[in-house]
Amino acid sequence: MRRRAGAVLRRLARDPRVAALGERLALHSVRTRTTIAACVGVTLVLLAASATVLLLLRVNLERTVETGAREQAQAVARLAGEGHLPPLLPLDHGTDFIQVTDASGIVLASSQNLAGRPALTPTDTEDGHDSYDVLALGDEHHQRVATLTAPTPTGPATIRVGASLRTADTAEDLTAAALAAMSGILLLTVGVLTWRATGRALRPVEAIRTEVAEISDRDLARRVPVPRSDDEIAQLARTMNAMLERLEASGARQRRFIADASHELRSPLAVLRTQLEVALTHPDVEVRHELVSGALQDTGRLQDIAADLLLLARLDAGTDRPNQPVDLAEIVMTAEARSSRVHPVELDIASRISVDGDPRWLGRLLTNLLDNAQRHARHKVTVRLRQDASTGEAVLDVVNDGPPIAVADRERIFERFTRLDDARSRDEGGTGLGLSIARDIAAIHGGSLTVPDSPEGTTFRTRLPASPPTGEAAGPAR
Repeated sequence: MRRRAGAVLRRLARDPRVAALGERLALHSVRTRTTIAACVGVTLVLLAASATVLLLLRVNLERTVETGAREQAQAVARLAGEGHLPPLLPLDHGTDFIQVTDASGIVLASSQNLAGRPALTPTDTEDGHDSYDVLALGDEHHQRVATLTAPTPTGPATIRVGASLRTADTAEDLTAAALAAMSGILLLTVGVLTWRATGRALRPVEAIRTEVAEISDRDLARRVPVPRSDDEIAQLARTMNAMLERLEASGARQRRFIADASHELRSPLAVLRTQLEVALTHPDVEVRHELVSGALQDTGRLQDIAADLLLLARLDAGTDRPNQPVDLAEIVMTAEARSSRVHPVELDIASRISVDGDPRWLGRLLTNLLDNAQRHARHKVTVRLRQDASTGEAVLDVVNDGPPIAVADRERIFERFTRLDDARSRDEGGTGLGLSIARDIAAIHGGSLTVPDSPEGTTFRTRLPASPPTGEAAGPAR
């Protein structure tokens, strides 16, 4: 029998439905803790309310009993004062006894149940009321005794009227039982409703958790369910989906970047290997020299690609915004002096503008833009530096008079390894990473890099937050 019971318990423990129920009933569960908190709160409120009701009921009932006893004592006092006090006094409804004594303690009159008995004496005091030993009346219950002293023709007399609290005790007991029953029902109702409401509210959260737990790094296209209710949980679901979209887009960019990088590296590596293999076996010294020179050029191109990839990796890793004061006019003049001289560069520097940043990275940004402009310009390249009067930003324009870029391609050119004219860019030494690096540098400095409409050809506009000026106006434009 014990073995069978143990087997049944083990099967129940392995049942997923039982396990799920156990998780919901666990004390660390939000549903359980919320239900317990609601029940405890309601219990405290009910206890306080019930105690208040019982206290008020008791006070009102005792006050009513005492008022009735005092009224009957006053009626007996009037009879005693008029000298019409009979030896036996009738009892009103709710009155247990009446006893009238003179100053020496002799009983002058009493109710029928105290006839022939000596004067009552108090035994102790409870709650400000005298307690009398009236067990001889045959029924033990709470009483309130009204004591009154009244003048009579023969001298002062003390009148004691005992009123029963049996009705008050019964009403208090019934009320306490009713409050206990109602409190139990209310507490059970609150617990059930809280449990069900919390479960219903947390059901979408559980659905979101289950879906997220099943999403792997290769299945980022899945989305969590969004509840129909426009509440905080729906906002959480939409936020989770937005995060999954960003992760999916980031994963897609990384895969595309790896594929493009592999492709970009494979081509020069294949050419380099071919050149070296031919140079190794070719008998002509001049041909071998020419092949080795080409291999050196391809090696340099590989070094450029590796350096750009390393810089992009550093930019992608994230870094604090540089805060070194940098004179943009000085950066422009230095970059112009170092750039290639395929086409002349015209500088238009309105004033010296200082920004917070890294001079090496800002120099790399301008160098990349100048190299790109030199490759695509027809006759000249123009660099303009000014400060936007409305926003206070530093605006750096690099303009080439070559063919304009189509509106549809103005964002695509900033993607990595993107070339609108692939063959010409390869021949002229472009890696397809310069514009992407320039935009990332601008973003790290809190700025932007865009291609606005321009009648002069193609303009690359960099906007950077300007700091207070560091010098006087620059000399005349060159």
